[in-house]
Amino acid sequence: MNVLDSPLLPNLLYLSLMAGLWLSALAVLSPGTGVYELLAVLALGLAGLGTTVVPPNPWALIPLALGAGFYVVSLRRRQEGIWLGLSALMLSAGSAFLFRREGGGPAVNPWLALLTTVLTVAYFWVVVRQSLASQTARPSLDPDRVLGQVGEVRTAITPEDMGSVYVGGELWTARARTAIPAGSPVRVASREGLI
Repeated sequence: MNVLDSPLLPNLLYLSLMAGLWLSALAVLSPGTGVYELLAVLALGLAGLGTTVVPPNPWALIPLALGAGFYVVSLRRRQEGIWLGLSALMLSAGSAFLFRREGGGPAVNPWLALLTTVLTVAYFWVVVRQSLASQTARPSLDPDRVLGQVGEVRTAITPEDMGSVYVGGELWTARARTAIPAGSPVRVASREGLI
């Protein structure tokens, strides 16, 4: 039996398309290495090449485009969860109906499409949503939190030489207008960079 005539081919192409979409979403969230981008291009290219063998359904491009649009909106809006959910559903629906049989109708196994849709919604809801939240979150470590705290001088500080102070659970470089011996308690008055 020829691989190109196999009824499994549309399902494999569908999985390749979905893998490419997942990788594309990840590449947008964590650019820089080029690995996600390359893998996404390869997976999407394989699915695109498959449309030369398995006839495509041009109407499926509409939900695919809507899904991509909803994903872009999710990157810019506050309620990204709603947009990510819509994006995942549209991308899954468009992908499931992209490949069709010779006689008509979708060529992708409906159970595979349903399972992949559930996994895609979960992936977008958990991974993509959490990645977006971490990119917009305020840093949990604020260096200004040491202002006003009392610390202990670890190495003597003189007006000419800086020393070190243990404050807020960290060792900081410090300077003072007067000499302060090691072991003395001090209150942090200001911060300039990491001093």
